[in-house]
Amino acid sequence: MIHFKRADRVGGQVQKELSDLLQKEIRDPRLDLVTIMRVSMTDDLRSARIYFSVAEGEERKLSALAGFKSAAGYLRRKLSRRLELRHMPELEFLYDESFDRATRINKVLKTIRDGT
Repeated sequence: MIHFKRADRVGGQVQKELSDLLQKEIRDPRLDLVTIMRVSMTDDLRSARIYFSVAEGEERKLSALAGFKSAAGYLRRKLSRRLELRHMPELEFLYDESFDRATRINKVLKTIRDGT
């Protein structure tokens, strides 16, 4: 039987609710087409690292980070109401590099396969 830590369950809830807020309530164009990839909570639920992805390169990534920085307080308040936690965690937004790494690896594999 698999046991999930409370931090993992709460992280999943944060990811779900934050994705919903981004789709339905946030009107900041910097946060359009941003995908919440995963949420990592500390065991004491005081801090949440939110990993996101966005297409279109470095400039778009920096723009999304600025959008999250300006919306962080609003998102925290909204999440607090939705999750009903005793203490709402601090939110830290980080760009998820895994998609970029996978793209680079695919390009390398393609060049090896094509023999160029």
